[in-house]
Amino acid sequence: MRCPFSPPPAYTEAARTSSVTRAELPDGSPCWLVTGYPEVRTVLSDRRFSADARHPAFPLFTPGRRELFARNPSFIRLDDPEHARLRRMVTGDFLVKRVEAMRPGIQQIVDDALDRMTDGTTEADLVAAFALPVPSLVICLLLGVPYEDREMFQRLSRTLLNNTSGVDEVAKAQQELQDYLGGLAAHKKEHPAEDILSRLAARDDLTLQEIASTGILLLIAGHETTANMIGLSTVLLLDRPDQVAKLADPAALPGAVEELLRHTTIVQTGLPRVAVEDVELEGTLIRAGEGVFAMLSTANRDERMFGADGRLPADEVDLDRDARRHLAFGFGVHQCLGQPLARAELQIALATLFRRLPGLRLAAPRSELVFRDDTVVYGLKSLPVTW
Repeated sequence: MRCPFSPPPAYTEAARTSSVTRAELPDGSPCWLVTGYPEVRTVLSDRRFSADARHPAFPLFTPGRRELFARNPSFIRLDDPEHARLRRMVTGDFLVKRVEAMRPGIQQIVDDALDRMTDGTTEADLVAAFALPVPSLVICLLLGVPYEDREMFQRLSRTLLNNTSGVDEVAKAQQELQDYLGGLAAHKKEHPAEDILSRLAARDDLTLQEIASTGILLLIAGHETTANMIGLSTVLLLDRPDQVAKLADPAALPGAVEELLRHTTIVQTGLPRVAVEDVELEGTLIRAGEGVFAMLSTANRDERMFGADGRLPADEVDLDRDARRHLAFGFGVHQCLGQPLARAELQIALATLFRRLPGLRLAAPRSELVFRDDTVVYGLKSLPVTW
């Protein structure tokens, strides 16, 4: 049986064969899987590989994904200088210093969520009651999005992230979110507050469409990724009670979270790029116009990087491992803008959860857990727990 925390078997097998492997997309078009750690870093940092989803040869898994990126790409699907211009406008909101100042507020959000989850009961779905509400509220406060609209934007987010969504479904969901965030930005232009949408709306060099596209990216990435990491990390730790103590040690907690991020890489299908020049990678010629997937999940299990220090093999989780150079947030100029916030949320959420609920355990057989393997962001559909 496949370990649910490991990359899909086909990717693992490709990584065993070579760091650069020929593959095929669902529509039959060829592409390259780049699975080794140093090779993935090269793809994500070398300007001969483009992140612009409007390129006609840009590799995407589904027609729905192409619809999403081609119509209105956010800055992560653009190259410089367009990418840099838009990214700079929100960089300051996610700097480490700014996030550190947010820690007391995040702690309060986590405590409040646990208070609600445990009020009058000893059983809950951890995803619905804790893992999803915490990052959703944090990103809503940062962006200036009403939290009471969360059911709407979570539903639309999942349509956009689902690999089975058709072109029409994706177009409709994207337009709904575009209209919603564009409307919010227009309102904030006249009635500004202390939030990201207000600051973007006050600028004269951005269109409402650009503001809405940036808002969609931050809203989706700000809650889906962290929510899934909280759920997966919880299951992983419940299986390894001997390692939970690391979360109670403030000195060990940051390193433990880095190892969880490395071991449980939630973007299992990789980051797409297209070669805009011929590139030789590990002796393999990738020609201009060929699609490439930089496989973060297998790169983070590369023994050359994470198994060569005498510790456990890279496929095993070891909260004492130095995993700081993992690629869970990508690499290069397009690496995740919100990684300082994600780290803070994970550290606070996991440490508080296991401190306040030392008897936490699964409320259903391990074999009955249902994992989301049909979306861009891997995770759990639900997590029944008791304490």
